[in-house]
Amino acid sequence: MKRLGSGMVFLLISFLVLALLTACAEADGDASSDTGPSTEAAAESTAPSPTAISAEGRDAKDAEATAPADEDAKKDSENDQGRAGGSAPGTALAMLDELKVKGRAPKTGYDADLFKWRSDADHNGCDTRNDALRRDLRNITLKAGTNGCVVIKGTLKDKYKGETYAFDRSPNNIDIDHIVARSNAWQTGASKFDEDTLKEFGNDPLNLLAVSSSLNRQKGDGDAATWLPPLKSYRCEYVSRQIAIKHKYDLWVVKAEKSAMERVLASCDDQPAFVKNVAWPDPGEGDNVKTATEKKKPPKSSSSTTKGKSGSGRSGSGSTYFKNCTAARDAGAAPVRRGDPGYASHLDRDGDGVGCE
Repeated sequence: MKRLGSGMVFLLISFLVLALLTACAEADGDASSDTGPSTEAAAESTAPSPTAISAEGRDAKDAEATAPADEDAKKDSENDQGRAGGSAPGTALAMLDELKVKGRAPKTGYDADLFKWRSDADHNGCDTRNDALRRDLRNITLKAGTNGCVVIKGTLKDKYKGETYAFDRSPNNIDIDHIVARSNAWQTGASKFDEDTLKEFGNDPLNLLAVSSSLNRQKGDGDAATWLPPLKSYRCEYVSRQIAIKHKYDLWVVKAEKSAMERVLASCDDQPAFVKNVAWPDPGEGDNVKTATEKKKPPKSSSSTTKGKSGSGRSGSGSTYFKNCTAARDAGAAPVRRGDPGYASHLDRDGDGVGCE
């Protein structure tokens, strides 16, 4: 019995050991089985699928296709940054973008006579007004004995209105306009000019143009924001010329003025910067020139003068005196003609009988 019991115990122990070994073997197999699929899943998650590869390929091709366009856009952007305000080089808009934009300075100290308008600034022997008339009029008659300077007849095709006028010194129907008015210049930087620069500006052929008297007085000292030529087809050139003048003399524009200029140039954004030759002709030169002796008109009698001027606010007495043309203009007397109250030779520099033209 003891032997039988010992055998049974041995068999039981053997069975337990075998069961334990089998369980260990199965546990090792499960562990190996779990690790394998997990690693493959991780590899699949990092490896690109066929679909992903295809998408990436398309993206790469798209990138290659758009790269030149992007590069061109970048170059265009760089070019625009190199231009004044992005405007095409050589245009009036590009020149406008180079001007400073500031507020209008006060008019303190302004006097039109500071600009010495009508001086012989270029030393050609002729005053500036007659230089402008010889340049801008056609079929000119010069006054004999004036060294080819003084214009007494001619025809003007007025650029501001597009109409044609026969020039006659009396009545004086032609004015010389300062395209950038002296007052406007004074309030946008010219107050700092020295005497020579003021004189240059006041007599610069770039800034002067023969036009009808009525339009010149209508314009006054207005800038592009307050006055433009009635002839719309001339506005682009007019504005481009104003810009060129301000650029030449380093004058600024006010905000409203620049906006008005931009609106005008929007209809002609390729308008070139104004670089036309506008120099004065030499004495005796002009269009279809001839010379004649001017017939002097008899002076007005004192009685007719008093009667004719009584409604104009001018004094009919012979005691009227104007220190200069600014005083005459302020009194509403300009132009003042020989025989008018206040007429004096110091107001009539070319001796043609019409002062403060």
